[in-house]
Order: sequence, then C-alpha cells, then structure tokens
Amino acid sequence: MRIDRCVCFQTTFAELKDQADESDARTIAELQQHVTFGHKCKMCHPYVRAMLRTGETVFSRVIREEDAS
Repeated sequence: MRIDRCVCFQTTFAELKDQADESDARTIAELQQHVTFGHKCKMCHPYVRAMLRTGETVFSRVIREEDAS
C-alpha cells in the first residue's frame, strides 16, 4: 500500500514537505497557513506529523494518530 497524499485535497506529502521547507513550518497548523490540506477527514494528520519529523513523504504502513504522537 502506498500512502503519499492528503486524499481529500489530493496534496502529496512531497508537496507538503517542499512547502514546509520553504516556510519553515514545524506543525500542521503552521503548514496549513501556507497550503490547503487536512481540513476534512484529517486521516493525513499522523502522516504529515511523521513527514515533518522524519522527512519521509511516502509511507507503506498505516499510521494511527496515537502512533504519530
């Protein structure tokens, strides 16, 4: 399974990482000031947190909210 985007807005984690790097965003709230994602189902939030922490933009396993804290 390839998990690489916010499904609701079709924004890839690679695009989010680029924007986070450009804007120096460190949290979902900071990143959402620059790009639209994660406002509907929020299932991407654990992946975006992991992306911000590790730089990884493609995931092959399900990350639950409690796993990403």
